[in-house]
Amino acid sequence: MKRLALPLLITFGLLSICMLMAVYPLSVWESGVRGLSIWWEVLFPSLFPFFVISELLLGLGIVHFMGTLLHPFMRPVFRIPGTGGFVAAISYASGYPVGAKLTAKLWEQKQITREEGERLVAFTTTSDPIFLIGAVSVGFFHMPALAGVLAIAHYGSGLIVGLLMRFHGPKDSSELNTEALPEEGNRLKHAFHAMHQARESDGRSLGQLVQQAIRSSLQLMTVVGGLVVFFSVILELFTEAGLMNGMYHWLEQVLLFLGLPPELSQSLVGGLFEVTLGARYAGTLEGVPLIYKAAAAASILSWGGLSVHAQVVSILNSTPLRYLPFMFARAVHAVLAAVIVFLCWNPIMNTVDTLNGAAPSDSSLFTGIHLLPSQLAMTMILIGGLMMITTVYVWIKQLTAKFQD
Repeated sequence: MKRLALPLLITFGLLSICMLMAVYPLSVWESGVRGLSIWWEVLFPSLFPFFVISELLLGLGIVHFMGTLLHPFMRPVFRIPGTGGFVAAISYASGYPVGAKLTAKLWEQKQITREEGERLVAFTTTSDPIFLIGAVSVGFFHMPALAGVLAIAHYGSGLIVGLLMRFHGPKDSSELNTEALPEEGNRLKHAFHAMHQARESDGRSLGQLVQQAIRSSLQLMTVVGGLVVFFSVILELFTEAGLMNGMYHWLEQVLLFLGLPPELSQSLVGGLFEVTLGARYAGTLEGVPLIYKAAAAASILSWGGLSVHAQVVSILNSTPLRYLPFMFARAVHAVLAAVIVFLCWNPIMNTVDTLNGAAPSDSSLFTGIHLLPSQLAMTMILIGGLMMITTVYVWIKQLTAKFQD
């Protein structure tokens, strides 16, 4: 009977959704078109090129080249192989779910273990800068100067999650024989040698690489688009049926207990399902101080929404990587991002606070660019300090282990 409980629950849920779709056909149509528009106008042009390029770089051996160079840094700090540095750089530039896709590829090539893959995908699932600046800061908030604070909160907390995830898994799980490197000699030379070996072992011509990269990227984009449309329809159906009112009321009580505006409940519940809808709700709230709306947007961007979670799960389905560590990391990422917004708001947004006395349109992109040097400096100090603390901690543990031996 216990084995039948979950299938029966899923079947009941799907039948309920079908009934709601029959009751609210117009809402289904409008939300489906809205989700399709988000996929075609935002996600496809921003993600598809990165999918193709990452496939080509994997086939050409560039990942192995970067992995050899970054191994001495990534291993002690994040407990992942050097190839994780390449994954982090590409995913931070292109957004979710590129990090999951590259992590799955590294698993297929036997470059990482299960725990290393779980650590890697936990802190490389982030929004892309184009969406953060163009869609959220400019499109939803109409304040480009806000991009700096959101970037610090989102990407800075992502790196902090990476530092925290180094404690995930057994202590000996980060040792991979497949990435054993010579201790002596020129590391750059070893990096080129690793790239050459990877290219030879791949064996595909450049034409085959391009063809297969485009084919696999289109397949993945189809999955991403389908999930975005699906969750857009589900959220609209639940809203029309009044099922979201209970979640709104419960979250409002939690926000009041924490001393936060209860009006944030709609954006947070929307962001629970779909990041674009949640960020849009946060930007259009009226009567709520900007700092709270920014913290909600940063938290939503870091959580990613169940739509992104479903994308990641579908990508990692062919690997033994588990979902629970990823979900826990996303929750921690969301909380840290909101906290960092509150911590950094006053020292960073003083200039923007002055502009708030005028129309929001007066805060131009040049204001945001003008604020970036101080924001970047604070980010580098924060992240650099955490990495130094982590490195010193690792060295102390290694020295202690040597003396005990």
